[in-house]
Amino acid sequence: MPQGVIRDDALVPCSDWDLSTRNGVPRAYRVSISEAGGGTTQTALAAEVLHLRIGSDPAAPWLGSAPLKRASLTASMLNAVESALAEVFENAPIGSAIVPFPESPETDMETLGRGFRGKRGRIMLRESVAVTAAGGPAPAADWRPQSVSPDLERAMTTESLAAAREAIACAFGVLPALFASSAQGPLVREAQRHLASWTLQPIAMLLAEEASEKLSATVEIDVLRPVQAFDVGGRARALATIVQALSQAKEAGLAPGDLNAALTLVNWGDGDKAA
Repeated sequence: MPQGVIRDDALVPCSDWDLSTRNGVPRAYRVSISEAGGGTTQTALAAEVLHLRIGSDPAAPWLGSAPLKRASLTASMLNAVESALAEVFENAPIGSAIVPFPESPETDMETLGRGFRGKRGRIMLRESVAVTAAGGPAPAADWRPQSVSPDLERAMTTESLAAAREAIACAFGVLPALFASSAQGPLVREAQRHLASWTLQPIAMLLAEEASEKLSATVEIDVLRPVQAFDVGGRARALATIVQALSQAKEAGLAPGDLNAALTLVNWGDGDKAA
């Protein structure tokens, strides 16, 4: 999918695009560029367009697919659950109850109904009389108030909403535990490193390779090193360990090449292929 077109040694973002291919390889693009007052449409060769493809279909290798497209069913379910919850909280009579009362005129019932308004958390007493029908008293169960609030627990809306959100997070390569309310610092850091290592860095390397080829310059995009230990305690321990390792390497008389080979094993040396 095109990200931008190269114009005057600058990368101009594209909002929409169309392409033509030859032997399955993109040849030319028709891109739309957003401008103040209205967008413009330009034609550019493949060498002038910086594009990135992820999740390509073998039937159309020149096209990529968004994570939400690959999890379209989950996204639709999440949207349906959220829309249903919005309608429930907007229209459902939450917190309302039906209070049985002896037969009375409509005007008295309206007056009594208005008397219940704003009585939250208070004890309300209303006088009633015994009612007989068909020669016997009314059942006691008929005098119990009945709540008309919808039972959302049985509908499992909370579980469905959480499962849909976790599935979408997984589609984007994000660990669902990152959004847990009980997540601690180590879990957050490891989730960020997992996202950077297995999702963002491969995409960054594809984009860097494409930019290096189209811009005729070496482009490196590194998202791994910024997610290394950034807290004060972890940073201090990491620095102390590195200094101790360098001192031991110097005492052992290791050559710079040997030291760089050891650093490459932990993605700290030159040519570690991390970026």
